[in-house]
Amino acid sequence: MDINLNADLGESYGAWRMGDDAALLKVVGAANIACGFHAGDPLGITQTVRAAGAAGVGLGAHPSFPDLQGFGRRVMQLSPAELAAVVTYQVGALAGIAQAQGYKLSHVKPHGAMNNMACEDAAMAATIAAAVKAIDPDLILLAPALSELANAGRAAGLRVADEVFADRAYTEAGTLVHRSQPGAVLHDAADSLAHVLGMLERGGIVTAAGTLLPCSIYSICVHGDTPGAAATAAALRDGLRGAGYRLCTLAEVC
Repeated sequence: MDINLNADLGESYGAWRMGDDAALLKVVGAANIACGFHAGDPLGITQTVRAAGAAGVGLGAHPSFPDLQGFGRRVMQLSPAELAAVVTYQVGALAGIAQAQGYKLSHVKPHGAMNNMACEDAAMAATIAAAVKAIDPDLILLAPALSELANAGRAAGLRVADEVFADRAYTEAGTLVHRSQPGAVLHDAADSLAHVLGMLERGGIVTAAGTLLPCSIYSICVHGDTPGAAATAAALRDGLRGAGYRLCTLAEVC
């Protein structure tokens, strides 16, 4: 009955504000912090690391394709060597910022298109997993349940925390419904809670059509850039506790 809540944070850039990090840090147990390639500037990243560390929230790197204009959600084709370098560069930067603040990274979670592509591309997933392991074999790979990324992490000998998304609908293949499709994103906190409790109670991903895809679930993600994310996270916290779950850090659940 242990479960982790995670959110993507530190995604503001300069004068541009994204999400309510302060509110989310009161709720989640793991923060996936932008590393500057899809969002986040050095000062903002440092402030997010400091705030998350002070709140006792696990610090994670959230590397992406180099795509500030597209918020890391546009498909890019990188060679294995370039992909490994892109991941290493970003995780290393966040690890350095964390160390300077007296903290240590606990995990890595790829962002956006990089994450979605690695969920279906075994070779790409293996490249990412190998890059993470080369940086620090004690890092946890936070990866979508039933994905090639989760499989690659385990094959590389990493600890893997399988996650599901509170605010996203699933296809029959266990992948996320594309954001362009109606109903792909759940905006109502009550709907997100019912979605999560249904998956936990049934023991796997529940698709938009109601099909059960059995899998382990260690963590639940709330997208910090989704409107109402803080309210959704709070509803999840209260609803999960009410259902008998204990909210933990990633290190405690996997």
